[in-house]
Amino acid sequence: MSRAERIEGRAQEWQPHGRQRVAVVVPCFNEEAAIAKVVVDFRTALPEATVYIYDNNSTDSTREVAGAAAAVVRRELRQGKGNVVRRMFADVDADIYVLVDGDATYDAQSARAMIALLVEDRLDMVVAARVEQEPAAFRPGHRTGNRLLTAFFASVFDSPLTDILSGYRVFSRRFVKSFPVLSRGFEIETELAVHALELDLPLAEVPTPYYARPRGSVSKLSTWRDGWRILSTIVGLYRSERPLAFFCGIGAVLAIVSVGLALPIFVTFLHDGTVPRIPTAILSTGLMLLAFLAVVAGLVLDTVTRGRREMKLIAYLEQMAPGEDWDRR
Repeated sequence: MSRAERIEGRAQEWQPHGRQRVAVVVPCFNEEAAIAKVVVDFRTALPEATVYIYDNNSTDSTREVAGAAAAVVRRELRQGKGNVVRRMFADVDADIYVLVDGDATYDAQSARAMIALLVEDRLDMVVAARVEQEPAAFRPGHRTGNRLLTAFFASVFDSPLTDILSGYRVFSRRFVKSFPVLSRGFEIETELAVHALELDLPLAEVPTPYYARPRGSVSKLSTWRDGWRILSTIVGLYRSERPLAFFCGIGAVLAIVSVGLALPIFVTFLHDGTVPRIPTAILSTGLMLLAFLAVVAGLVLDTVTRGRREMKLIAYLEQMAPGEDWDRR
């Protein structure tokens, strides 16, 4: 039996515990053309769940349409997906969280398989890896950018994920309540992945169908602007989470340049006893000093990062594992 068949079998057999609370949390901005379908689809796929729509200053009738579809509608006034996710994770109290975009491009029926996998394997995050079902599902720039960013992310953080920018994920309570949201925009998906990888949390990825937006729905993601912000976020997270490797890399580059500049001067000095090109010698010395400072900064920041990681791990361990939280309730 293939892995996909096993996951599908789990989804068919899985039934929610009597006290288990499932929350579907949906950040959205100007999604009046799609939000009703999102609410109806997830209420059908997960009738035991509560669907929360967090509107981010929509100028259309998104709130009214979501309310008419029987969702719990709330607002977040600070613009940006990261701000919305921060508010949702802080406000909503549940045992399992299903995070999905409000553009009706994700398959609601896959949520049951993702939750079953999370509960039975006691995972903390299950990511829906998008498998496009129609040519218009991905814009060409988005498809290429996603592949490049995912490959770069995998090389930097040794990630097993194949779709780090997926907006469809399932989380345990202990993941959500220990996650310090820092991003303000579409970089939030990258930050979610780094949190799981840096704490070495159990996670999985499940291929799910991905569809084109409904007619009248427009993507809010800018290929170049948001792609650059995501790339900057990856580099920034690497600097903050792996400071020793980051600053030692900078130190190594500076040291190589310094030695390259100094080598001809040393050769000349050994040959005739003179020191030519004094400014170059000073520059070489300065670069070597900067290289040493970079390494020292990396060592100091690595100690600080270990302390922050321990604090996040303590917050994570204060929450019970998936399954235990509602069994003890």
